Amino acid sequence: MTTPEFGATSRREFVKFTGRAAAATALLGVAIPKVHAAENNTIRLALVGCGGRGTGAAADALRVQNGPIKLVAMADVFPSKLQASFENLNTEFKDKVDVPADRRFIGFDAYRKAIDCLGPGDIVLFTTPPAFRWVHFGYAIEKGINVFMEKPTTVDGPSTRKMLLLAEESMKKNLKVGVGLMCRHCKARGELYQRIKGGELGDILMLRAYRMSGPVADCFVEPPKGDMTELLYQVRYFHGFLWASGGSYSDFLIHNIDECCWMKDSWPVQASGSGGRHFRGDYVDQNFDSYSVEYTFADGAKLFLEGRNIPGCQDEFASFAHGTKGLGVISTAGHVPAKCRIYQGQNMDSGKLTWQFPPNEPNPYQLEWNDLIAAVRSDSPYNEAKRGAEASLVTSMGRMACHTGRLITYEQMLNCEQEFAPDVDKLTLDSPAPLSRNANGKYPVPQPGLLEGQEYQV
Repeated sequence: MTTPEFGATSRREFVKFTGRAAAATALLGVAIPKVHAAENNTIRLALVGCGGRGTGAAADALRVQNGPIKLVAMADVFPSKLQASFENLNTEFKDKVDVPADRRFIGFDAYRKAIDCLGPGDIVLFTTPPAFRWVHFGYAIEKGINVFMEKPTTVDGPSTRKMLLLAEESMKKNLKVGVGLMCRHCKARGELYQRIKGGELGDILMLRAYRMSGPVADCFVEPPKGDMTELLYQVRYFHGFLWASGGSYSDFLIHNIDECCWMKDSWPVQASGSGGRHFRGDYVDQNFDSYSVEYTFADGAKLFLEGRNIPGCQDEFASFAHGTKGLGVISTAGHVPAKCRIYQGQNMDSGKLTWQFPPNEPNPYQLEWNDLIAAVRSDSPYNEAKRGAEASLVTSMGRMACHTGRLITYEQMLNCEQEFAPDVDKLTLDSPAPLSRNANGKYPVPQPGLLEGQEYQV
């Protein structure tokens, strides 16, 4: 599916926000410490967002074996997270971590300072809450720095339009851009995809995806405690707030959605769905506890997605493709190992197993970094920004269908005007949070059937 063309409004929007980024750049001081590689072919990394995902991504990058690589700068808004990440990485990769105190930056502008430590051929890692992705990506493009960014890369229609325009700019500059949808780098899923393209499943009529478990990460958020500011509280518990992450739906279900769309080789054109909040107690996040979505592709094929975060219920974490000739297992019990296989018929219990990927699958979290570093070293075309934005948009489309109780098309989601955090690029440590609580201490939650064109009342 090709991305629709964007009109003058979107172009003006792009000029507006890139202009703000340029103005912000002009205000930077000149005291940012520069780093010069000890070897001419050393790839230098800067980590922006030092939580668990960022630390894990940096570790995968430092494990790549095809040439020298070093971590030289780090940035976060929480000093404790940055310090813990630095200590963990420095313990495991002492010879590859060169981040003295003057290259550890704190604050909402810290990403600029970290990027300014890099040069051509280097890579910045964006693993902050997704709301900040377009802001950080725009500055990396301006500075000519290659990028790895975690998924999702967008959380609503306006941020997707911005990201798609930035993707075009990054391609014009021949930047290498990886997006953390690592299932696309999985060898097992890759072979399954080729077999589907070769006709072994026939025509794909239906796909099923499940991610059902107890509460994950911070999808359930308790009321603020202590003296943390409202803004930092929402950033710290970003899975609970739609402006910061797209909520638990976007952050956790995007992998199952993306791998199914990969096997179908297209994006769905519409989504309808339902969901609800149960047993909420004092939790104040914006998430539903369960989501059930029917995605429809242009040829009428369906993707049925089930998401749930309720303790004490049946767990399942898998994706399947049903074709006219048989059943394909896309993933089995999580992201890795996928244990991809093909059966005759539609039942794994009674169908004949006709193919399965061998055991000991390579880890796709490592493979995505192997691929990105190889592209940087060989200067090969490599840019996942557009696909990452489209996957994020399709994910938001299903989420909005559940949150509004209405059928949402791809075009409606892309052109939706509700921007959860329009001034995210202006945030400082003293800024008010993009979301406010009411008199009862609660945040606005989705109200299916009551609101049209927006997922919650501001």
